[in-house]
Amino acid sequence: MNRSIALALAAGLSALAAFLGPPAGADEAKEAWQDILAAARGQSVYFNAWAGDPQTNAFIAWVGELARERYGIDVRHVKLADTAEAVTRVVAEKAAGRETGGSVDLVWINGPNLLSLKEKGLLFGPFVEKLPNWRHVDRTKPSNLTDFTIPVEGYAAPWRMAQVVFLYDSARTPPASLPRTIPAFLDWARAHAGRLTHPHPRDFLGATFLKQALVELAPDPAVLQQPASEETFATATAPLWAWYDALRPHLWRGGEDFPATGTAQLSMLADGEIALAISFNPADAAVGIRKGTLPQTARVHVLDGGTIGNTSFVAIPFNAAHKEAAMVLANLLMSPEVQARAQDPATIGAFTVLDLASLSEAERARFTPPADAVGLPDNAALGTPLPEPHPSWMTRLVAEWERRYTR
Repeated sequence: MNRSIALALAAGLSALAAFLGPPAGADEAKEAWQDILAAARGQSVYFNAWAGDPQTNAFIAWVGELARERYGIDVRHVKLADTAEAVTRVVAEKAAGRETGGSVDLVWINGPNLLSLKEKGLLFGPFVEKLPNWRHVDRTKPSNLTDFTIPVEGYAAPWRMAQVVFLYDSARTPPASLPRTIPAFLDWARAHAGRLTHPHPRDFLGATFLKQALVELAPDPAVLQQPASEETFATATAPLWAWYDALRPHLWRGGEDFPATGTAQLSMLADGEIALAISFNPADAAVGIRKGTLPQTARVHVLDGGTIGNTSFVAIPFNAAHKEAAMVLANLLMSPEVQARAQDPATIGAFTVLDLASLSEAERARFTPPADAVGLPDNAALGTPLPEPHPSWMTRLVAEWERRYTR
């Protein structure tokens, strides 16, 4: 091995050991972080992230430029159709004995994928609570600490919030006419045949439609916070399937066809083909208005009992080749500057994971909604997010839906 490369590797390992070591005083912690920054400079970080949204891709590119200018890091966006692609690669590398020099440095992850890597011991850390910007994260939001009922325990850094909403065009559909509970969707669909659909459950938004219904219809919602068994799944989902059997004939195309993605579903809403569309981004109406893909009268509807919310994380695999650069990028994603840009509807409209009260007045001012942010709800309108079910419920829901309704 080239001597300079060997020295750089040794310095990196030393910096990692110091950073992840026992709690240190403020000065020692600051010095340890400076060593991480020094080791990260010149590294390329392969950021594996879902690439299904052009605006999110552009945002990641902007973050990459910021990382290059400030920290000398080259961010390579490895564009995924499904996060499971990166998970499969990490698992395969472990099976092949590739303990270092892995192909995935950082991955945008949550839900079953995060659970899979965490249970298999394939994540680096814990490191998150030692990142400088962790102090600004809102720890009163359960989803910043627990992902789909699974404690994150410092192995993944939160970077954006999501919550279920329903989009509609207020010029075509009076707000007072919208269903305010899951059971009410049935009467509404009967009265508006063909005007409701959801993405195919193989898409996460389609699966989320089923989960939202399950949370409200399950006889004992508390059971959803535990892994699903054959018995608990059958009991908890019985009301869901009865409701869906009655609803399905009134869906778009009689429930025989479904848009492949959330983006396709929003196009149908914009065209007036449907009247209501599920989304996991409360800013989607405002974002669509800014992009010109939704009418100026697009608005957000939230159910009376609340809706499922979660947090997206980034995690570092156990064998990442560039752990220092990955930590620097994770910390940058939690910075007030990046969080504020992400929340702007002109960018991606992702609600922040930060506690704004912990920020300076100037930093808080960055989060003031633009005056022209039409269709953007405030946090009060969204209410308290409902917890995600354990990941095993989503896996079973999708499989059971396909068994019942796919011909």
